[in-house]
Amino acid sequence: MKILIIGAAGMVGRKLVARLCADRGLAGKAIDSMLLYDIVEPEKPDAPWVVETGVGDLSDPGEAERLVTGRPDVIFHLAAVVSGEAETDFDKGYRINLEGTHRLFEAVRALNDSPRLVFASSIAVFGAPFPEKIGDEFLNAPLSSYGTQKACCELLLSDYSRRGFFDGLAIRLPTVVVRPGRPNKAASGFFSNILREPLAGQEAVLPVSREVRHWMVSPRAAAGFLVHAAAIDTQAVGPRRALTMPGVSVTVAEMIEALDRVSGEKRSALIREEPDELVNRLVSGWPRDFNAERATELGFTADSSIDDIIRTHIEEEMGGKLG
Repeated sequence: MKILIIGAAGMVGRKLVARLCADRGLAGKAIDSMLLYDIVEPEKPDAPWVVETGVGDLSDPGEAERLVTGRPDVIFHLAAVVSGEAETDFDKGYRINLEGTHRLFEAVRALNDSPRLVFASSIAVFGAPFPEKIGDEFLNAPLSSYGTQKACCELLLSDYSRRGFFDGLAIRLPTVVVRPGRPNKAASGFFSNILREPLAGQEAVLPVSREVRHWMVSPRAAAGFLVHAAAIDTQAVGPRRALTMPGVSVTVAEMIEALDRVSGEKRSALIREEPDELVNRLVSGWPRDFNAERATELGFTADSSIDDIIRTHIEEEMGGKLG
């Protein structure tokens, strides 16, 4: 089996690679080779199969065609300009998130192989006003450029799958918390920052109200979604190829309470409230809670609580010890 991971240098990409290496295969099948691609050089894992890395911009002419020349059996498309950057740089967001994805779909179509293609979408495809819980029948009406770009890609994926050009599945990821490493330009980054930094003994900035509620999942669970999406029988999914993933719905206040509860200390004292107009405007249009029945029935599983999400971060990124 040949695997291509686009966006492999990102946090979710790295978690996916680590999961595949730990499983030593995918869906019970051996992996023969893996191509890891991103705008920066992905780290090469210690894997029992051939691993190659590539650097480039997916939206550049000819780049997508070059990437798929090895005829991968499974393609994970995780690369994107994140939400905050897509909002502030309109042209860049559409060039990479929409045009780059379309170039990839066209390159795969030309292969005439119909590989499995797993696309990382987002709950940003939904926009307010929201019901108490967003069900599987709720309409896509994004209120951000990022959400609009992801929604467009979902439609393309469904149509290309319907035509048999590839066997695609779009998984709408909750906000992934706690992201390791340094903060990025995602507007949702503060959800990780207010946990990651205090756990390391550092100050964090909270740009929104503590009453803000959001849908989130751990990096471990996100990698599990991708692996399951690559292995699932899409006949059971049917023609509606975009699935909202399960997650945990919590308020910022509940996150902060869990931070102190799990750490056993008053780490929340390191959080400084500093309102940000742009972040507040974007967050006001984000969904808060879901009833992800389709995905759950298809075997996708998430974390059970925000406490578990924090514990996962401490275990996987901090060696089980607080800073």
